[in-house]
Amino acid sequence: MVFDVSVVLTWILFIALFPIGFFWLRRAWRIVVNRDFSEVATKHGESPPNPEKFAPYEMAINLVAGGIIVSVIVAVVVGAWDYSTWSAVAGSTIWCKFFASFALSRHAHATFGRPKSEV
Repeated sequence: MVFDVSVVLTWILFIALFPIGFFWLRRAWRIVVNRDFSEVATKHGESPPNPEKFAPYEMAINLVAGGIIVSVIVAVVVGAWDYSTWSAVAGSTIWCKFFASFALSRHAHATFGRPKSEV
């Protein structure tokens, strides 16, 4: 048997989908059910001044991305998608979630339009 790097990377990506989906869906659960806003739009580990304002957006980002990842896992397990399809969907979802969460955190911590005394 010949060692194939692409097979190893395929398995690493697939196995990584499980904790990614779990953590994203858990964050959405914490926001909706537990009303825990400690991880909403954090920047350098610090929450914005009003995290409850941005909680619905963070919840939606995590819920949609987590749902897509779980759908990819199910599609791979039942054999509905080939490698190029599921890896493209999973990779695009991961990157879009990171960019959306980053943009939300920067928007939540923005200081433009506020007087200097509030900042």
